[in-house]
Amino acid sequence: MASFMSFAQQIQMPQASPSAKIIQKVGLTDVSVDYSRPSTKGRKIFGELVPFGQVWRTGANNATVLTFSTDVTVGGQPVPAGSYALYSIPGKSEWTIILSKKTELWGAMGYQQSDDLVRFVVPASKTSKKYETFEIAFNNFTDNSAVVSMKWETTRVDFKIQTEVDPIVMAEIKKLVIDTQSTDPALLFQAASYYFTNSKDLNQAYAWVKASTDSDPKYWTVHLRAKIELALGLKTEALQSATKSKEMAQKENNPDYIALNERLIKTIK
Repeated sequence: MASFMSFAQQIQMPQASPSAKIIQKVGLTDVSVDYSRPSTKGRKIFGELVPFGQVWRTGANNATVLTFSTDVTVGGQPVPAGSYALYSIPGKSEWTIILSKKTELWGAMGYQQSDDLVRFVVPASKTSKKYETFEIAFNNFTDNSAVVSMKWETTRVDFKIQTEVDPIVMAEIKKLVIDTQSTDPALLFQAASYYFTNSKDLNQAYAWVKASTDSDPKYWTVHLRAKIELALGLKTEALQSATKSKEMAQKENNPDYIALNERLIKTIK
């Protein structure tokens, strides 16, 4: 028994390619990336260690796994909620990005194209600095999208994730505000803000923000009321609301909203 226990024990040592997990909110969707991060260590990577034209695990060790909490669009193609292995085929000027339904493989060993959910081609570019360690990151955010950026050595490859936002938010507004004829000032403000920001029915947005500010005025809700009034051409009302919002912000010592209202007042005048 003693010899077996001795054999079963392992010495704890640093990983050559440390594992990493990123969890990022994109729109209303949780996106996670589980991957291992190999380093250059003086080696030539693309075209040598990672050959051009061959399927790569897009990391090290186990397959890199992308997980989406809702249905999304990746590289312009629909992808249902779930987990997928991220493979790629590097090239000199462009890469093929692959999402595979088979996530349990060790790297690309056993990879089969028949397991692909989607594949698409994206350009590869050169970076101005060298990345010693392989990196996956999110950037270029909008309300419903983000770009996944992969960088290693002096190569960068990006692809876009798009999520559904408007149908979900509109359904929530219908359920919580419209159908219930809500008088909750916070919900009314949220609905008005979404309608205003997304260029929907301004008159409806104005009705909601008026009801919100009439029952429970806050400097941020009154500021929104001023912006909607200005958008509707109600300059006198907008000036009154912006002035009131500024005064409320001054009492609360909020310099951001003081400045926002000062700029808005200049625009109105």
